[in-house]
Amino acid sequence: MNAIEVHGTVADGFEQVRAEFAAVVAEEDGESGAQLAAFVRGRQVVDLWAGPQVTATTLTGLHSSSKGAAGLVMALLIQDGVLDIDRPVAHYWPQFAAAGKERITVRDVLVHRAGIVGVDGGFTVAELADEQVIAERLVGQRPYFAPGTVHGYGGFVMYAILGQVVRAVTGSTVQELFEQRIRAPYGLDVYLGLPEELDHRYLPIRPWLATPEMEAGFAANTPSPYSMAGISYNLNARGFTAADVMALPNDTKLRRLGPGSAGGVGSARGLAQMYAAAVTSVDGRAPLLSLDTIATISTIHSSGADLVRGDRAPYALGFEAKSLLHPFLGVHAFGHTGSAGSDGFADPHIGLTYGYTRRRAAFAFNAPENARLAAVVHRVAIASAA
Repeated sequence: MNAIEVHGTVADGFEQVRAEFAAVVAEEDGESGAQLAAFVRGRQVVDLWAGPQVTATTLTGLHSSSKGAAGLVMALLIQDGVLDIDRPVAHYWPQFAAAGKERITVRDVLVHRAGIVGVDGGFTVAELADEQVIAERLVGQRPYFAPGTVHGYGGFVMYAILGQVVRAVTGSTVQELFEQRIRAPYGLDVYLGLPEELDHRYLPIRPWLATPEMEAGFAANTPSPYSMAGISYNLNARGFTAADVMALPNDTKLRRLGPGSAGGVGSARGLAQMYAAAVTSVDGRAPLLSLDTIATISTIHSSGADLVRGDRAPYALGFEAKSLLHPFLGVHAFGHTGSAGSDGFADPHIGLTYGYTRRRAAFAFNAPENARLAAVVHRVAIASAA
C-alpha cells in the first residue's frame, strides 16, 4: 500500500476526515479516483480528492445517485401541491393502465412497490439512454409482483414512469425542471443531461479491479437473468453484463439525455451542495424544501428485504432511508447511492450533507468506504457543533 497524495481542504476540526479519506484511497492505491465533500449548515467543511487525473472539478457517472437529483424535482412538485402521489399513475398517463397496472400509484413507484422492475427481454443501451423509449416498452409490461405488497428496486425504469407523470403535470421533463429550479440557480456540478461543452471535464467510469478468485465468487452469486434482480439490473438483455451496468454513463447519448434513474453526471462537491441547497442554505438562500416537505419525503415507507437488492435497501419517498443504512444518522436522513460507489445524502437534524464519487467502479457494486467516511464526517460535525 503506497502513500497517496490527497488534495483539497478541510475546515478546522475536520482533520480526522482527511486522515480517513487518505486511508480509504490508499487501500486501493489511489485507483478509486475518489472525491469527498461535506457541508454543515450550508458551509463547505470537506473538499477532498485523490487519484490519477481526478481534480476538484472532475465530473463522472453517478448511476443511481442520479435518483437523488430527480427525487428533489418530485419533492418540489409535492411541495407545490401540483402532484397527488396517491393517484394512479394512469390518471396522469392513461396508457400505463394496460396489463394490470391501472391501480399502481405514483407513491408505489416512488417507494419501489409498483412491481415494475424492468421489462421482458431487457433493454439495449440505446433504449436505456432514452426514458421515452423505456416508457413505451413499459406500457405492455405486467407487474412482476403484486403492486403495493412488497418492494423491489426498479433501477432503470423508475423515472421513465415518473417522467411521464411529471410531463403531464407540468409540461416539462424532470431534466428541464432540475436544470431550471435546482442546478442552474445554485451553479451545481450535478447534471441530468451533461452539455457537450462540459464533456472535457468528464472522466469515464473504469471497470472494477478484482482477483480471479473475487471474480469467480461474484460470478457464482450473479443472479439469473430471469430472476427479479436479473430483470431489474437488465441482465435479461442479450449480451448485457454487470460491466455494462458500470459503463452506462460512458455512453455519450445516455450522458447527454441524463435519464433520472441512472444517467446523471456530477462531482462529490456537487452532490453535497445539492443536498445542502435542499435542506439548509447555500450562499444565504432559503432552503429549497420546507420542513413539512422534508418530513414527507423522508418518511420511511419500505424496509426489510427488497426483492432485488436484499436487506439493505430501505426507501423513503423517492430516496433511500439513510438512517436505516447508517444508524448514526437522524431518522429523517435521505439520499441515494450509485452502483459504481457514489453516494449523497442529507441529515437535516444536524444540517449535514455528504457527497462521494469514485471513477473506478467498486467491486460487486459495493463501496463500504461510504459507511466509514460518513461516520467520521458525522462524528466530527457533531463535535464541532458542541
